[in-house]
Amino acid sequence: MALRAGVRSLLGTRKPVHSRPKRASSSEVPIHWEERNVTPVQSPAGKWMIPHSAKCSMDKNKLGLKGPLKTPVAAGHPSMNLLLRKTFDLYANVRPCVSIAGYHTPFADVNLVTIRENTEGEYSGIEHVIVDGVVQSIKLITEGASRRVAEFAFEFARKNQRGTVTAVHKANIMRLSDGLFLKKCREVAENYKDVHFKEMYLDTVCLNMVQDPTQFDVLVMPNLYGDILSDLCAGLVGGLGVTPSGNIGANGLAIFESVHGTAPDIAGKDLANPTALLLSAVMMLRHTGLGQHATRIERACFDMISDGKARSQSVLTPARSRKLYNTILLEFLVHKKPPPPPPPPPPPPPPPPP
Repeated sequence: MALRAGVRSLLGTRKPVHSRPKRASSSEVPIHWEERNVTPVQSPAGKWMIPHSAKCSMDKNKLGLKGPLKTPVAAGHPSMNLLLRKTFDLYANVRPCVSIAGYHTPFADVNLVTIRENTEGEYSGIEHVIVDGVVQSIKLITEGASRRVAEFAFEFARKNQRGTVTAVHKANIMRLSDGLFLKKCREVAENYKDVHFKEMYLDTVCLNMVQDPTQFDVLVMPNLYGDILSDLCAGLVGGLGVTPSGNIGANGLAIFESVHGTAPDIAGKDLANPTALLLSAVMMLRHTGLGQHATRIERACFDMISDGKARSQSVLTPARSRKLYNTILLEFLVHKKPPPPPPPPPPPPPPPPP
């Protein structure tokens, strides 16, 4: 289950997206919320699945905003994140990493996106004990999944005016599995001549990323590489507390989420940082075509950080979540105000004397 810090962040995010504060204009974001618990349940046959009500809600609405979830280590129910990805075929994880004004990091102009194949690879969940003391875990790479995420990456680059897609791989070592992934990326690239295509070894990407991340634009990669590299990229712009994420599936279904942990050490202390979840809501709104609403919320978040009006533990100095959230809400309301009307035109000059 999501721990209290994660739930507090999620409930806090609902307010600027959907609330109707006093004196609100008619431009409220048209989002209606259905809250669902995704804690896995076990069937009589022993199979783990998400609750029926949660699945029905997602199948109907095709859109979700998820807080951080706790997964037991080496025992208990399986990863809820993995279960959601498999249940809804959320094949592409999209993680933008963009420098934030007011948050000082070694690099001030990072602007890249990692796109991670989300359904197979080392996270396929295929592992077993061969004999005592020997465990085998299978990395699954398929032609269909590789082509699908490659097409998504190139379409994303084209739609968002990004010029380069880099395929990240280790085909020099895993020649069959990563070789197949790279082959599909190369084939898809042939259909996108307007987008530059590069390919690079994972270790080379990591080396270059920490030296000069500005050389990267859109990166597409198998599952495990994306899990690790996207967190590295988040560290370049301020950490997981300010990094949004979206999981895109077939038939328009998508779940957006903050990717940080549940932070049990600060549960109940009003210290959780809602920024990542707010920015994930921004991604969700843009995904549904509500770009103007998304921009207002995004500007409110960024203005709060750049002005130093409130800070959380992961943004330089401690601040209460409620204070941080209220500051963002005030900025949001400011950005909702319509621009002042233009001044009236000057009166016409008097007619010339007869």
